[in-house]
Amino acid sequence: MNLPLVVGLSGASGIIYGVETLKILRQLQVPTHLIVSDSAVRNLQIETDYSLDEVKALADVVYDVRDVAASPASGSWLNRGMMVAPCTIKTLSAIANSFNYNLLIRAADVTLKEKRRLVLMVRETPLHKGHLELMAKAADLGALILPPVPAFYHRPKTIQDLIHQSIGKALDHFNIEHDLYRRWSSPA
Repeated sequence: MNLPLVVGLSGASGIIYGVETLKILRQLQVPTHLIVSDSAVRNLQIETDYSLDEVKALADVVYDVRDVAASPASGSWLNRGMMVAPCTIKTLSAIANSFNYNLLIRAADVTLKEKRRLVLMVRETPLHKGHLELMAKAADLGALILPPVPAFYHRPKTIQDLIHQSIGKALDHFNIEHDLYRRWSSPA
């Protein structure tokens, strides 16, 4: 069974990580269920030329962020896990503290309680101690904290190369095969 991956888009800078993730998963024929926060809609307008309808069309199923009775809000609904790309500090805080005020947070909370993979592409810099404590708390609950920090060993040529390397690192944690970047091999 090809279980869906839940993709959450929150309002941090770096919305392109979520958009590119949806595009890549569509190409890889991995079903996606999308939850978009209100702030993510605003960042989509600020940072990209994509319309909300274009982004929604990349997903197999789209949920209203206010619908806390949707499928991802239930542990009995099977999926392969959830990725929040990008993840704001506000979203991180809500997840770390189980403050389930919308579907994106509730779905992440359910992902943790069901011991499924939750990858948070936290986007903030610099980080103060409160941010770090929230990351540690979320990690203690089972989340994987994966800030989109670029690597350079694969010799990126474009911004998309940098974006794809971070997405590839996230997809690795869901055991989704891809060829988004050249993996490390020790120099001969």
